[in-house]
Amino acid sequence: MEQRISLITLGVDDIAEARRFFEDGLGWRPTPFDSDEVAFYQTGSCVLGLFGREDLAKDAGVSPEGSGFTPFSIAWNGRSEAEVDAAFAKAVNAGAEAVKHPEKVFWGGYSGYVRIPGGHLMEIAYNPFWEMGEDGAIKLPPPAES
Repeated sequence: MEQRISLITLGVDDIAEARRFFEDGLGWRPTPFDSDEVAFYQTGSCVLGLFGREDLAKDAGVSPEGSGFTPFSIAWNGRSEAEVDAAFAKAVNAGAEAVKHPEKVFWGGYSGYVRIPGGHLMEIAYNPFWEMGEDGAIKLPPPAES
């Protein structure tokens, strides 16, 4: 299997609210796929999908029940601390809940978290150790040879 992620799908309680957040609030544009039940956003080499929580659980054959901390987050990386601050403010103004305001963090970067519609955490960060292309794609250093 190639080392890549093609799609991250978030199960959300209200597709319309989640779409408003990404599209009206953040200015993201969905792919030209017309559906009230699912939305897809091209995010560089990966796609972000929004799908109803119940429908996603049914599709996977698992229970939709769950509460508390969801053990993952999605992330948006900026090119500077100032860009992180601006993106954080935009996300909060778009309806996200501020969880942790951006601050210098132990690993040497700058990071904050918001809770987006649907309850998922989104990290908004600047990592001075990662190369970012003009298109926003992250280019990690190659793995060490063993």
